[in-house]
Amino acid sequence: MTELSNIEQQIVDEMLARRPDLKVCVEALRALHDALITAYDNGGKLLVCGNGGSAADAMHIVGELCKSFERKRPLSRDMAERLKGLPFAEELAEHLEIGLPAIALGLNPSLKTAVENDSPVRDIAFAQEAFALLRPGDVLLAISTSGGARNCIMAMSVATALGATAVSLTGPAGGAMAEHADIAIRAPGSATKTIQEAHAVVYHTFCALIEAHYFPGPR
Repeated sequence: MTELSNIEQQIVDEMLARRPDLKVCVEALRALHDALITAYDNGGKLLVCGNGGSAADAMHIVGELCKSFERKRPLSRDMAERLKGLPFAEELAEHLEIGLPAIALGLNPSLKTAVENDSPVRDIAFAQEAFALLRPGDVLLAISTSGGARNCIMAMSVATALGATAVSLTGPAGGAMAEHADIAIRAPGSATKTIQEAHAVVYHTFCALIEAHYFPGPR
């Protein structure tokens, strides 16, 4: 695994200080961190999917990655130059933030309902959208407290077939999602609510880690 910077290690240490029970997730978190670095270094992206509360978590993750989370992400001089002479150039150059590409699946109702209406296979909508968007080297993160979400498993199968990294974020049992994942993060918890609480800490940590990797400057 890639050695963590001092800033990155501090983020992990802070997580463990708050939640020592998440020590079981650290190795998989670091593997996800490496996969995201590989994806972003090569112009790739992260896709995230889940159902119910996990769908809300997927959107939350995207919100943390596509703009500043904890650290400043100033626009590059090159991009500022490219904006010159265009409408709202000064405002955009001053206020745009560099984003890390991430997409939550299932948020296009026209696509989702078309797939659900046209396909005889239930639960295939995430897989269809992932098939259209994923490229080799990308990362798919599928979230489920039980680890048994059929639509997430289908999307993971597509990711693996396309040469992307399939990652599961589940409860301690892991289920079929953990079994078929390249990287399986098994969060502790004895009930859905406690697993989801652990999930929030886990994904805030990997969002903070990848941000600190690319933007190690001041918060």
